[in-house]
Amino acid sequence: MKQHILLSIILFSSIALPKLEAQNTFKQSIPDYCLDSGDSVKVMIIDDIYVYPSKFYRDLSEDDKYRKTVRDVKKILPYAKLIYCALIETYEYIMTFQTEEERQEHLKRMEKDLFVEYKPVLKKMTISQGKLLIKLIDRECNQSSYDLLKAFLGSFRAGFWNLFAGLFGASLKTQWEPEGKDADTEKIVLMVEQGII
Repeated sequence: MKQHILLSIILFSSIALPKLEAQNTFKQSIPDYCLDSGDSVKVMIIDDIYVYPSKFYRDLSEDDKYRKTVRDVKKILPYAKLIYCALIETYEYIMTFQTEEERQEHLKRMEKDLFVEYKPVLKKMTISQGKLLIKLIDRECNQSSYDLLKAFLGSFRAGFWNLFAGLFGASLKTQWEPEGKDADTEKIVLMVEQGII
């Protein structure tokens, strides 16, 4: 139990730190007050607020599906955000290497370390949670998981991992469709990000 709490704290702190730094630099560039016709006016930046009509489900199966999606999004979204942060950090770090051999060596080491660290977490995910993770990675990174793996590990290993995902009925090439079949999930993700649910 203590390990789960510690892992959660580490994951959430690694996700929150870049956001806090970005918010602080943004707030420094905007004055607290501005002059409007000789009068001072308070300037405030407010995040977007999304309002959706409440959904009343006709049967329990739809309600159960909604609750399950909320549960899964709350569990999986932090990992998708963590992957995005790790992706940015890794890209910046491998650009410091002089040769392609050093970059590939570092990426192989990183792949092994990540596999050892997150294998227990991935084993506990259900197949539907794994499929949701693939879609949320596409949402956060604006690229499919397959494209990310191909860029960092090469087409052969990306193809291997896509084949492995195919054994479980998933595809790393799956894309996020916020205005299509993922519209309901997008609403849930936005509400989770705002802290509404």
